[in-house]
Amino acid sequence: MTYQQAVNYLFTQLPMYQRAGAAAMKKDLTNIRVLLAALGNPHEKLRCIHVAGTNGKGTTCHLLAAALQAHGYQVGMYTSPHYQDFRERIKINAEFIPEEEVVRFVGWLQSTELNIEPSFFEITVAMAFDYFARQQPDWCIIEVGLGGRLDSTNIITPVLSVITNIGYDHMQFLGETLPEIAFEKGGIIKPGIPVIIGETQDETLPVFRDLARSGRSQLIIADQAYEINLVGMRGMDNLKYFSIGLPGSEAGLIIGTDLDGPHLSKNLLTAYAALLVLHNDDFRPNGKSIQHGWKNVVKETFYIGRWQILQARNPLCIADSAHNNEGLIPVIERLKDYGRPLHMVIGVVNDKDLSKALPLFPKDAIYYFVKADIPRGLPAAELQLTAKKYGLEGDVCQSVAEGYEWAKVDARATDGIVFVGGSIFTVAEVL
Repeated sequence: MTYQQAVNYLFTQLPMYQRAGAAAMKKDLTNIRVLLAALGNPHEKLRCIHVAGTNGKGTTCHLLAAALQAHGYQVGMYTSPHYQDFRERIKINAEFIPEEEVVRFVGWLQSTELNIEPSFFEITVAMAFDYFARQQPDWCIIEVGLGGRLDSTNIITPVLSVITNIGYDHMQFLGETLPEIAFEKGGIIKPGIPVIIGETQDETLPVFRDLARSGRSQLIIADQAYEINLVGMRGMDNLKYFSIGLPGSEAGLIIGTDLDGPHLSKNLLTAYAALLVLHNDDFRPNGKSIQHGWKNVVKETFYIGRWQILQARNPLCIADSAHNNEGLIPVIERLKDYGRPLHMVIGVVNDKDLSKALPLFPKDAIYYFVKADIPRGLPAAELQLTAKKYGLEGDVCQSVAEGYEWAKVDARATDGIVFVGGSIFTVAEVL
């Protein structure tokens, strides 16, 4: 079997959420337990940090990985979905899982009688744990796929749980209210295991307090325990500088980072709080190492797709994969702050609640409606028709690439800015 044959099997033979939507969801942990038992329970041989949340969990994972790598550790990271290469999901110190490892695992899967019908996500989680157990990195950072309580990654007992924030997303699976969604995401809280909550939210904090109290788990609210302040914009080194430390302290750690975006300070604060909680006889966070790691997140962890500058000038082109209200609002506000004409290349999935998302977009922008090359992509003409109801005007493009090229031409003529977004799949096609 070749690598391409193995990947084709994963993409086409297994139920995949990115392709099929809700039909691919498995609502219990039975399959992942069977898979991992057949592999000798590799997840039990790993030291894991488990990260959930509506927004920012991917960035928080990469910040933690960069900091731990700068301390000299080997760090495995499992994230999803991928942008371009399936192997992005499973990395050790930014190195993708080798192609031959993917082939080996798929061969094992096809030759093993398990009497279950696992999903694509369940298989990738099992593959990650199997690979990490054989490579034995010092730390494994595991990002929740969807929710938490019934997510396949929730088979682990981590040394730390992290929940970045709670917003309205995937409500068909997680509940209609923020407390209901918080309960599902809070399902990663384990008895006796400390948990970091990134953001104070009045509606969800009681849920987390109850879950932590019932399991006698230490609960740390990052934005209450620490504070962060912007101290310098990007200079010659192209870094953004923050002071981070105890509230009211003038002796905060000054850190510069190669990341950007409207959510950055919240994610930095969450990751910082997590690193300090990890402090024990085996790990002592060092300010200089954190500083070094966060200056080099992109290179050291293969970080893409979040407030990524595709082109710095003539015109400035930015891509960001925010797709729910809590993610989109600050992204759009940040774009408006430039005070320049906006050329928006937008594509969404077909189960997106457009009645909540489209009113957030500026009516004075120029739109290029596209469909990402996936089965769940909403046809561009349908998106255009719905967008018009909210005062958003623009053209239908035959592909994401075509929309991006049109937008760049038009933006050059108006000294404008090009933005590509709406879904991770749209962004993936311009990276």
